[in-house]
Amino acid sequence: MFYLLSDLSYYTQTIKQEALKLGFLDCGITRAVPLKKDAFQLQNWLDKDYHGEMKYMEDHFAVRTHPNQFLPGAQSVIIILQNYFTSENQEDPKAPVISKYAFGRDYHKVVRGKLKRLKLFIDAISTGIKSKIFVDSAPVMERSLARNAGLGWIGKNSLLLSRKYGSFFFIGGIMTNLELEPDSRKKDNCGDCTRCIDECPTGAIVSPGIIDSRKCISYLTIEYKGNAIPSLFKSFFKNRVFGCDICQDVCPWNKNAHPHDEYGLKANPELLSLTKTDWYEMDEERFNLLFKGSAVKRAKFSGLRRNLNFIR
Repeated sequence: MFYLLSDLSYYTQTIKQEALKLGFLDCGITRAVPLKKDAFQLQNWLDKDYHGEMKYMEDHFAVRTHPNQFLPGAQSVIIILQNYFTSENQEDPKAPVISKYAFGRDYHKVVRGKLKRLKLFIDAISTGIKSKIFVDSAPVMERSLARNAGLGWIGKNSLLLSRKYGSFFFIGGIMTNLELEPDSRKKDNCGDCTRCIDECPTGAIVSPGIIDSRKCISYLTIEYKGNAIPSLFKSFFKNRVFGCDICQDVCPWNKNAHPHDEYGLKANPELLSLTKTDWYEMDEERFNLLFKGSAVKRAKFSGLRRNLNFIR
């Protein structure tokens, strides 16, 4: 497909405008080129076994590091951010803590639904357009692509950080064979700040931007499938049973975070009202009812019970 420069600019701007109309926090575009430096860093991370039991991170290496392996003929990658920050909190200060992103429905379903609408808009621009959605679970390096699309930089906690929005957002996108105008990368604005490294209770941030997942509370409460969490972490969990927001909570850039208005991610009031006693008395039937359609289901009842017993 061939377009005039004026067409590229028009398509680029109308796609971004449509993304914002759909309620996404921000939208950026990058070229679908190989992620050579990121591929080297990923391989080094895997070689050090920092991915722990997440063996799926070893799979589809070529797809992760080259957009054209994910969508043959891809020219552009459209990246969106979906805000999930909330000012709401669990009511009982003694209740086991879960990450903010899990207060509502599973974000995969919410973000994918909105991206499908954006994809329909893109596919209708011209004949012959091919596009493919990705949201977290696909073998795509979303943070690297989002950085390349000018939406922020990868901070010392390994998350994408935005001067304007902080880091409490999900990343998703669409690869397309439509040629679009790419955005420019932003500079790293972490400076000398090391709050995320200093405040990580388990020392999981082993160097700026590098996480040893085997020490990470999010990994240990969700991805780790062992019958018992290693006892050396016993006094470091700070009452967390599903995920961890500490490195984001202490990040100065999250002073800019504002509550989302996405209905699909609205916090479940029944979940927020659970007392410490409620959590420990929860049986599998209530677990299934309470967390139906929630990201917490990923841990399964047995995993949540293991985590609860660990912090008791």
